[in-house]
Parts: sequence; structure tokens; C-alpha cells
Amino acid sequence: MHEFGIAEAILDAVERRADGRRVERARVHAGALLRVTEPVINQAFAMVADGSLAEGARVDLVIVPVQLICRSCGQTAASVDPFATCPECGGTDIDTEGGDDLVLESIQMAEAAHVPGNSRRDRGNPVGPS
Repeated sequence: MHEFGIAEAILDAVERRADGRRVERARVHAGALLRVTEPVINQAFAMVADGSLAEGARVDLVIVPVQLICRSCGQTAASVDPFATCPECGGTDIDTEGGDDLVLESIQMAEAAHVPGNSRRDRGNPVGPS
């Protein structure tokens, strides 16, 4: 399964950005040509992240469309379906541009409850004399 290689690449990027802090979520842009789905990438990520700072983290996947260029009629279109036909003429002689990107957009860190003022309970509830 190629998803494991993609999950390992995501984990590597997440760990570099996290800089030793625990991670709860990662938002990733993946090109349509990578042919991954959120449930499958989360299953693979859970396996490769086991024992890491991202153990238990969830990957939110955003599919980036591929640009289709029909050789028959010249029509261009964007599609999240890597096997799409030309929407204008139905042709299958298509060139593609892009759609193979893998970009870590953001990560969400786990709260460090031991840091004063960093937990939800501490926010809005001052500690100490009033």
C-alpha cells in the first residue's frame, strides 16, 4: 500500500514542525493523483505514528485537484478524479498538470495542562488573589 509511504512522509514533516511537542491533528493537502482517502491515510498514519509524538493524532485531508488538458479539443478543467475524462468532449487523451503535491498545512498541538494559563480551565479563571 502506497499510503504507508505517504503516512511516513506526513509523520516526518509533523515531527519536524512539532519540535518535541505532542500533536493532536495535522491538516494535509494531497494531490488527486496520489489517490488517497482520509480514512485510509488515517489508518496508515495511526500505524506509523505508534510510539511517536503524533500517536493518536488525526490527519485532516484536503484533496487538491489535478488540472486536465484534453488533447482532442483543448479544454482544460480541474478534477479530484485522477481518471476523469474531458468534460467537454468526453475524450480520454488527456494530459495532467499538478495533482501530485503533498503539503503539511498545519498541525494542532496537544494542550500542555501543566503550563499555567495554557489549559481551557485556566483561561478566564485567574489563579491567585483578585
